[in-house]
Amino acid sequence: MSIYCFRSELVEEMSSQVGLRLLPNSRCLFDDPIQLKVAGLRSRQVVTLRARSTDEKGVVFSSAATYRADGDGEIDLDRDHSLSGSYTGVEPMGLLWSMKADTLHKRFQKTKSMNPHVVKFSVHEETGRMLAEETNERLLIGDGVSRIPVKEGNIRGVLFTPPGPGPFPAVLDLYTFGGGLSEKRSSLLANRGFVALTVALYGHDDMPRQIEEVHLDYFEEAVEFLRKHDKLLLCLHSGDLALSVASYLSGVAATVWINGCSANTIFPIYYKKSQLLPPLLFDMSKLVVHESGASIIKYGVHDPQAEENKATQVPIEKAKGRFLFVASEDDLNWDSKTYMDMMAKRLKHHGKDNFECVSYPGAGHYLEPPYGPYCPSAFHGVVGRVVLWGGEPRPHAAAEVHMWMKIQEFFRANLSCDAAHTEAKL
Repeated sequence: MSIYCFRSELVEEMSSQVGLRLLPNSRCLFDDPIQLKVAGLRSRQVVTLRARSTDEKGVVFSSAATYRADGDGEIDLDRDHSLSGSYTGVEPMGLLWSMKADTLHKRFQKTKSMNPHVVKFSVHEETGRMLAEETNERLLIGDGVSRIPVKEGNIRGVLFTPPGPGPFPAVLDLYTFGGGLSEKRSSLLANRGFVALTVALYGHDDMPRQIEEVHLDYFEEAVEFLRKHDKLLLCLHSGDLALSVASYLSGVAATVWINGCSANTIFPIYYKKSQLLPPLLFDMSKLVVHESGASIIKYGVHDPQAEENKATQVPIEKAKGRFLFVASEDDLNWDSKTYMDMMAKRLKHHGKDNFECVSYPGAGHYLEPPYGPYCPSAFHGVVGRVVLWGGEPRPHAAAEVHMWMKIQEFFRANLSCDAAHTEAKL
C-alpha cells in the first residue's frame, strides 16, 4: 500500500511539472497564428495533444494529434511531427483547422464579433490522463475597433471602423450565406485597417424571411452610406452578386470574387424596378448523392455559355475597378475554376487586363478567414439539403491562409490610403 501511494505521488508531481504554452500570447486575433509548446515531459515521452471548442450553435468541435517529446522532454508544434491523429507531419496550426464537429454535416458557426472563439488545448498521457491545459481566446474584434449596428433606410448591417483618425479604405462585405448577417470577415478586416460594412440580404432584423428577387438599389444605398464617411469603396463577396454590383454600380474600386459563378444565379437581378439579369437555373435531377447522404450540386448548374443562358452572364467588362478572382479547384458547389477561366477570357476579349486569378488545388468551396475548422459538408439553405463542399483539410487550410493575405494585399495595392497598413492591436 505504501508503494502504491509513493507511485501515485510521483505521477502527480510529474504531471504538475508539465507546462503547455501558447506564444506569443494565449489571447490573439482569430486570424493570427500561435505557437504551441509543451515542456516538462519525460525524455521521448509519447503524448496526445487535444483541442476542443463549442461554436455559437452549441456544436462541439475537437481534434487530437500524437507527438513524441525530444530528449529534453519538450514538444514544439512549429518543429515537431505529429505521428498520428487528426493530421500528421509538421502542422503548427493543425489542431485548429483539423477540428471536426461531433455531429455529421455541421459547419463551424462564428458570426458574432463580440464573442471570442474559445479553444481548450490540453496534453494527455497514453492512458488518457490530462497533464496540462491552456485556453486560447481567439478574438474577432481587436482593441479600439468600433462596432456600430446600421439600420438606416433599407440597410440592415454592422459597420466596423479601425482605431485612429483615418482615412481608411472601405469594404462592402456581401456575405450572403443563407441571406443573414455574418460579422466575422468584416470585423477581421477592420482589425487590419479597413472600414468594413457587412449587410444582410434577407432574414435579419425586420427584413423579409425569404426573397424572390435581388435589387441592386439596396447595395447602391450601402455604397452611398459608405461614401458619406468619405471613404474609398471596395467590394468583397463570395460569388456572382459582387460581379453585378461592380458591373452596374459606380464607385467600386476593386472586387474580390471567391468561388462563385460567372453568371447571375438563384434570383433575378433588378435595378430601378427593371430586370437586368435573369437567374441561371439548376437541374436538380443532376445532383449526385454521396454515400454520406450529402449531395454534390455543381453538376446541376446549367451551362452559362449555352445560347439560351447567355442573358444570365454578368457583363463584367462594364466594371471600372479591378477584380481578384479566387477559385478552389476541388469546389463541389460550383465549377469555380471553369467560371474563373470564362471571366478571364471574357475580359481579355474586351481588351481588359483589370484582373488577377488565383486558384488552389485541393481546396473546397467554403473558403473562410484562416484557422477555423475545415468544413467538408453542411446544410445548404438555398437548395434545402446537405451538400459536399469538396477539398481536403490540409490544402484547404493552406489556401485560406494564402487567400486571406492575398485579399488584403490586393485591396492595399488598389488604394491610396496609407492607413490601410494599420497594424491590428489587442
